[in-house]
Amino acid sequence: MHIILFEDHRNTQLFPATIARPEFALNTGTYQLIDLARRFADNVEVIVRPYLKEIVKLDYPNLWTETNGKRAETVLVLNARVVPHIDIFNVLQEHIKQGVSGVITAPSGIACALFCGDNPLPAGAVGASQLTGIIDDAHLPPLNESVPMFEYAHDIVRHQLRIMNDNLNDRLRNGAYQEIADGVFSADGTPLGQYAVTDASEGPIVFEKGVKIGPFCYFRGPVYVGPNARINGYTALKDAVTLGNTTKVGGEVECAVIESYSNKQHHGFLGHSYLGSWINLGAGTSNSDLKNTYGEVIMDYNRLKVKTGMQFVGSIIGDYAKTAINTSIFTGKTIGACSMLYGFITTNVPSFVNYARTFGQVTEVGIDTLVQTQARMFARRNVEQRPCDIQLLRDIYEMTRHERQLANEPLQL
Repeated sequence: MHIILFEDHRNTQLFPATIARPEFALNTGTYQLIDLARRFADNVEVIVRPYLKEIVKLDYPNLWTETNGKRAETVLVLNARVVPHIDIFNVLQEHIKQGVSGVITAPSGIACALFCGDNPLPAGAVGASQLTGIIDDAHLPPLNESVPMFEYAHDIVRHQLRIMNDNLNDRLRNGAYQEIADGVFSADGTPLGQYAVTDASEGPIVFEKGVKIGPFCYFRGPVYVGPNARINGYTALKDAVTLGNTTKVGGEVECAVIESYSNKQHHGFLGHSYLGSWINLGAGTSNSDLKNTYGEVIMDYNRLKVKTGMQFVGSIIGDYAKTAINTSIFTGKTIGACSMLYGFITTNVPSFVNYARTFGQVTEVGIDTLVQTQARMFARRNVEQRPCDIQLLRDIYEMTRHERQLANEPLQL
C-alpha cells in the first residue's frame, strides 16, 4: 500500500504549533501521524509547504519520491491534519482489505480518500491543490466513517485527552517494555527514582530508553516519556502528558504535549498546553488553563474568535520561544515562534518579539540574534546546525513580519 500525506490550505489555522513543522509531525497521544503511516504502508509520500521541504527531506528519510518507481495500486490519501489515533488506522485497514475506493470528509475538508484497483489514482507528481481536485473529480463513494482532524491548535489538547490511552496501549502491545511497577512500563528498566509515587488507575505510565528520573516524583497516568528525557526531582506529571525525546522537565505538568528538545525543568505549572521544540521556560513560569469564571475558553487566532467548547485550555507555544523567571501566561494564549517573554502575558504574542508589556516594552527580536541563539542551543545538545535550520528561521521571520505591528507601525529592533 502507498500513503500520501498532504497539507491543505488550512495549515495556518494550526499556527503557531505547525509554523516550524509539518502537520503530520504533531505529537499527540504519543504518536505522530507519519509514525502510523509508516507502520501501515510500504511507501509514504508527503506534500508539504514549500519552505518545509528541505527540513522534511532530511528529518524524515526514506520517503517515497518518483525516483522510487510507480505508486502501489492501492493508495490512501490522508490529510496531514488527521489526528494520529491508532483506531483510525485500524478502521481504514478494514476498508483497504475490501479493496473498494471511497472518501471520508470532515467539516473542514477531505480527511482521506482510498483509491483501489476499481478506481486508481492517476500516476505522476501531485500537488495539494491538484490532489484535492483529483479526489473531487473521481466522485468516490462516501465511506461511512468519522475521521477527526485538527481544526485549530487547541485541538491538540482536546485530542491528547481523548486518544492517549488507546495509543499508549497500542505501544505496549507492539513494543518491548518491562513492567517495573503496577501499570508502569520501561523500555530499558529505568529506575523510578527514590520515593516515587505512581498511579496508573486511569492509564499506563510509559518510559522509553535513556530516561532519567529524580527522587520524590509523582506520576498519574496516562503519561508517556520519550527517549533520553530527564525528569527532575519533585516533578509531578499527570493526566495525559506526552514528553518528546531529550526534554527536561520539572515542576507540575498536567495534560500537555512537550515536543523534543524543550526544557521546563524548574518549578511552575504547565497545564492543558502544547509546547513546540527548543523552548525554554524559566524558573517559576506558570500558565493558567482555567478562567476565573469557569466558563468556556475562547481562543483568538489572527483576530478570529474561536469557541473551543473546552473549560481547560492553557498555552500554545511555538518553537524556540523563551520565558524569563516568574513569567505568568493567562488562559488560552498563543505564543509565536522565537519570541522572548517577561512578566505577565495577557495577550497573544507574535513571533520574533521581546514581549515585556508589563514593563511597557514590546520590541522585535532580530533574525541574526535568533540564528546565533539556535547555534548555541544546538551545540549544547550536540545537534548540528544545518543551512536548512537557519533558512527555516529566516522564512518564519518573513512570514510573520505582518504580526509585528504596533499602532500600525512596525516594532523597533
